[in-house]
Amino acid sequence: MKIAIIGGGAAGFFAAISAKEQYATAQVILFEKSNKLLAKVRISGGGRCNVTTGCTGAKQLIEAYPRGGRILKKAFNVFHPKDTMLWFESRGVVLKTEADGRVFPVSDSSQTIIDCLMKAVQKLGIQIEMSRGVKAIHPTTGDRLRLEFLEKNTEPQSFDKVIVATGGSPKRRALEWLERLGHQIVEPVPSLFTFNMPSEAVTKLPGVVAEHALVSIQGTKLKAEGPVLVTHWGMSGPAILKLSSLGARILSEKNYKFKAQINWVNTPNQEAVIAALQSVAQEHPQKMLSSVKPFALPQRLWLYLLKRSEIPAEKRWNELGKKVRNKLTSTLANDVYQVKGKTTFKEEFVTCGGVSLDSIDPKTMQSRVCPNLYFAGEVMDIDGITGGFNFQAAWTTGFIAGKLG
Repeated sequence: MKIAIIGGGAAGFFAAISAKEQYATAQVILFEKSNKLLAKVRISGGGRCNVTTGCTGAKQLIEAYPRGGRILKKAFNVFHPKDTMLWFESRGVVLKTEADGRVFPVSDSSQTIIDCLMKAVQKLGIQIEMSRGVKAIHPTTGDRLRLEFLEKNTEPQSFDKVIVATGGSPKRRALEWLERLGHQIVEPVPSLFTFNMPSEAVTKLPGVVAEHALVSIQGTKLKAEGPVLVTHWGMSGPAILKLSSLGARILSEKNYKFKAQINWVNTPNQEAVIAALQSVAQEHPQKMLSSVKPFALPQRLWLYLLKRSEIPAEKRWNELGKKVRNKLTSTLANDVYQVKGKTTFKEEFVTCGGVSLDSIDPKTMQSRVCPNLYFAGEVMDIDGITGGFNFQAAWTTGFIAGKLG
């Protein structure tokens, strides 16, 4: 049997390894369009590689996927995050689970994961062909599939089984070769992006992190909690990235122009915020607002919020009248910022959209319209929030596709 894997990323590697382990005598060839392998693995987590999630609860796990949760619900019964950890650890990779649930190699280096995958591929005798892009798949007699390549003077090759793991694409035209086979395509739009706030003064605080914030999008039901990172262009961090994932299509329809509402202290009950301010005023009446704060906010952010509320930092807590206190409460719990655009990281983009799950058998990842063609990873309309969930979807779907069921 001759098996082709199209795409040299996380899903492609895992599909190739799975296929070769299932069919030891098969010839498995992995085709990568570029001259780089496992590019997103290399840069994930700032080069540390957030290999999976420590989240194990079924409900919480599925909720981490705004698109694809239905197909993954059963898939995780076959290959769960626990299985991912066991897979890497059994091959000598020591992993650690951090407080926020993200899982990294103890080495804090993505090279550890890359070396593990490369070693597995080499040990199994899987062939890799670099700078070899596929531009078309043609079904032939006997349900074989002929691959036509982008490179000139390259002869087409026929295979018994083909797994497509080309990753997400920001442009629909990059999916047309799959659409021509009869697959439904869900229009791709960016997911996991940061918010640009070119006219907001908060950008003068780059590097400041509010560890426990609640962010929502005005006019929608979208909201997310977690750390918010202020950048020189706007806001980022887990809460912002999660929100961008949950609202990928809605925010695209708004052309990325909307108002983000920030509750810096993640205390929706304003009475509780007022009570906290009153408590500080009673305990430290003679202290200046700049020297004592009621919430665990970074000092630079606290001073900024005081200024935003038009309250002098030198003011003493016993001088805080009801009107001023209410204004500060509003800033802490209902701060509003105008978003005008997004920033995505070219090499690390995640897309919402791709090959429709209606075109795919969820039990096998096989195409419903083209026999012997399978899919793995983000080329499908599957994407998760930040925190290792996208890699987990790649490992799981790659493992299942490689079984060629």
